[in-house]
Amino acid sequence: MFSLVRENIRIAFDSIKGQLLRTILTVLIIAIGITALVGILSAVSALETTISSDFSSMGANTFNIQRYEFTARRQAGERQKVNPIISYQNIRDFEDQYNFPFTKTSVSFTGTSIAEVKFENEKTDPEVKVVGANENFIQNSGLKVDQGREFNALEVDNNSNVCIIGSDLVKALFKDESPVDKTISIRGFKFKVIGALESKGSTFGNNQDLRVIMPLQKARSIFTNSNINYALSVMVEKKELLEQAQDDAIVTFRNIRGLNPVEDNNFGMERSDDLINRIGAITGVLSTAAWIISIITILGSSIALMNIMLVSVSERTREIGVRKALGAKQGTIAFQFFIETIIIGQLGGLLGMILGILIGIVFASAVDFEFSMPWSAMIWASVITFIVAIISGSYPASKASKLDPIESLRYE
Repeated sequence: MFSLVRENIRIAFDSIKGQLLRTILTVLIIAIGITALVGILSAVSALETTISSDFSSMGANTFNIQRYEFTARRQAGERQKVNPIISYQNIRDFEDQYNFPFTKTSVSFTGTSIAEVKFENEKTDPEVKVVGANENFIQNSGLKVDQGREFNALEVDNNSNVCIIGSDLVKALFKDESPVDKTISIRGFKFKVIGALESKGSTFGNNQDLRVIMPLQKARSIFTNSNINYALSVMVEKKELLEQAQDDAIVTFRNIRGLNPVEDNNFGMERSDDLINRIGAITGVLSTAAWIISIITILGSSIALMNIMLVSVSERTREIGVRKALGAKQGTIAFQFFIETIIIGQLGGLLGMILGILIGIVFASAVDFEFSMPWSAMIWASVITFIVAIISGSYPASKASKLDPIESLRYE
């Protein structure tokens, strides 16, 4: 039995070599469908992995109060609603009035995204983000200190000249040295580095490792723009209290804004897990689109594969007659054509998977995402090409096995 299978595989490869151009074209058609599937799913996987890791690091028990809802969209012809900024007075009032148990409130604002940071004779390009924050910002944001420590409430209240820097700043200014207890300069102000953050990478070109975090009050004394928009983030230590904590925060902030019961919120409320779910919904749509595109293409490739096998049966009618006259059974003839179809299908699937993975890698590199191997897409691609081969090869194999040996030998 094994020798018969090996002989059929050898004959199949000989047949494929004899129809090389048609085989290459069929393999390419199959590969296009698999490339579409694996390539798009690879890109979607890279997108989902990167963004989800960014948001999930905040924890499922964290919610944010911000100026606008994350999903706010303006309909055609609809006038855009302009929400007031979250002012410093708003955040002070919130800290004073919001006393829900087992919660920690983080306050922050971006002073600038184009700061130049200096250390002795070294300096960065003017592209460093400076964030003013309170003592809960690091933990609520899912950040981790790699070297040194976080600043405390006393340093925030006393306008201390201390800061925590991102990992890219460590590389740019300090090379292989520890940045802890070193002094850097920002806009002429001296700051003692008390900590360095673990690397977070970048998302959509936003480098999260090229930043300086300083105490809120000190940042306010440097960046005095009257129109600063602050961000509030609340972490609930007990997840079962999250809904209650969020409802209480909404009521508190509505009172701070002076809204009456019939007025809509003029601020946004977002939970980190809501953002992850929305991202999942978006990537789900992209995945569905990938499947539709690939199925349409694979349908065309299955027709092409069936066509080449029917042509192969016609061209080899006399050969089939000779084999039958020598005692070959119908099952043996059918199995030979099945093997040919499966080999062509798997070659197309393999080429498609390689091209799809390369597309995913290029996409991830281009947008600075974290590439992850789409194992499920590759498994499905193998299964699909196998099924396509069986479906496309069934009729030609059946037709070949049922040929009359006498008529086949007469075939010209």
